[in-house]
Amino acid sequence: MPMKQFTGGKEEIARVRAEAEAIFRAGLEAADPEELVKRSLVLEPPRPASSRGDLVVGVGQGATACVARYRLDDFDRVVVAGFGKASAAMARGLVSVLGEKRITRGVLVAKDRAEASPKPFSILYASHPTPDESSARAARELLALGELMDERTLAIVLASGGGSSLLCAPIEGISLEDKARTTRLLLGCGAPIQEMNCVRKHLSAVKGGRLAEAFAPATLLTLVLSDVVGDELDAIASGPTVPDPTTWAEALAIVRRRGIEGKLPSSVADALSQGAAGLLPETPKPGDAAFERTAAFVLGSNALSLAAAGHKARELGYEALELTSRLTGEAREAAQFLLGIAKDIRARSVPIAPPACLLCGGETTVTLRGQGKGGRNQELALAFLVAAARSPSDAECLYLLSASTDGGDGPTDAAGAFADSEAYRAAKRKGIDAEAMLERNDSYRYFETAYALFKTGHTGTNVCDLQILLIPRLHA
Repeated sequence: MPMKQFTGGKEEIARVRAEAEAIFRAGLEAADPEELVKRSLVLEPPRPASSRGDLVVGVGQGATACVARYRLDDFDRVVVAGFGKASAAMARGLVSVLGEKRITRGVLVAKDRAEASPKPFSILYASHPTPDESSARAARELLALGELMDERTLAIVLASGGGSSLLCAPIEGISLEDKARTTRLLLGCGAPIQEMNCVRKHLSAVKGGRLAEAFAPATLLTLVLSDVVGDELDAIASGPTVPDPTTWAEALAIVRRRGIEGKLPSSVADALSQGAAGLLPETPKPGDAAFERTAAFVLGSNALSLAAAGHKARELGYEALELTSRLTGEAREAAQFLLGIAKDIRARSVPIAPPACLLCGGETTVTLRGQGKGGRNQELALAFLVAAARSPSDAECLYLLSASTDGGDGPTDAAGAFADSEAYRAAKRKGIDAEAMLERNDSYRYFETAYALFKTGHTGTNVCDLQILLIPRLHA
């Protein structure tokens, strides 16, 4: 392939943005929930003919043998519960494997009302990222499925990102509004998803293993699309079907460390204090009887998408490095980190030589300082531009796309944004000051002015964020 060399002109910038988008979409395709389920499950042919066959988990993940096997003749019914942004797509994949007739009952909880419910599922729509009464109804509906469960039931749970908000059944004494207010406070103080979920699990009647308690003594199989850095099962959708290793005391410590204890509704503050003092029951822990017949498997993750994105970048002629799937912390600090590596690549060909594609994934956070509009990816992109612009040579011929795989970055209609010299110049021509916009967390309006927002629409999946940093070789 010819050597890539760039001067940073408008046409070349447009081409590099298109390449960044192609790399992102390759990562997105690898996280297609329906295909992941179809590749990871197989129904082995009935033997003898009177048998209903075996559901095997593990096929399609590179495994040489199954990781779990469920003999369908051992069960009188198969009940499926799905929740999260990918629930409908995962359900379509499951139906293609099992067939409609093998599923006795299926209930899905989704965010997007455009999602169609595959037969034989019913679908409920709930609120995200802040729960409302629809989230409470959805949680009650899934908990009610426990009435169908006995030792002859195979319960299959399809879990994906967004489930923490979509399923919301507060414990006794806490109102839905009090829990929603707590969620907003956690979002606004920059708490990472693990900390948010620790608190929310202890305020919930469905999260932190409580759904597994409701479904016992059924055999429970949970299939997961991970939107959590590190793929921690207890953090994905707040872990309704897996043991919760966190405690009331940890939840109380989080709100104190984040400086929001005094802002919490009194009912929540009282519950956290009482729980930490041992006056309220803990969430079920490892070894609890509720988990005797349970198993959970991660089918798709950020790391899988990074690998696919790297493959696409190499096809396009870049030397690609999948640096990490665990990029966390403040979006502004992550931007400084990425810029530092980009400088080394361009100046010293370390850790890879141009034309280079540096790939990161994970989920950063934003501490709100102003009243602007944006999301963590747009904030990261704007912080990258601001830092690069302080040295004019750094701003030229560095191309960053930071975007969420679910298509929504914060409370906006954009997945993320492109950060490059053309975006900076376009905004500057209109008198828009990048540093001032960053200071008030107004990244959406900045990139809207610069015609550099990246919009995908609803993607039907969610495996955290992708950062694609392209450093072309410059003309001599």
